[in-house]
Amino acid sequence: MAIEVTERAIAEIKKAGAQRGTIPKGLRVGIRGGGCTGFSYLFEWSDTEPRPEDKVLSFEDGAVRVFVDPKSFIYLDGSTLEYATSMMGRGFKFTNPQVKGTCGCGESVQF
Repeated sequence: MAIEVTERAIAEIKKAGAQRGTIPKGLRVGIRGGGCTGFSYLFEWSDTEPRPEDKVLSFEDGAVRVFVDPKSFIYLDGSTLEYATSMMGRGFKFTNPQVKGTCGCGESVQF
């Protein structure tokens, strides 16, 4: 399996990256401990090259890259990274079939 990234998410990564003062090397995504139900998703710009152990997802001939550390990949494998817009806001989100539950605010997940 792998992590799927929608075309809209790719376009938003490219757009948001270009709007920063410096062009990032990629978007780092992952899982970190914490939150109401145990884990939360991580989305942060990386101004450095990926670590040797990272999985690198590359799109548009390398113009858009997503970095995932090996531990996070275990939890994100089979997920889809999307860019969602709703009345509550907009941003990157995962649709993850491995999630067993979420908290009321939707900020943390349980595996």
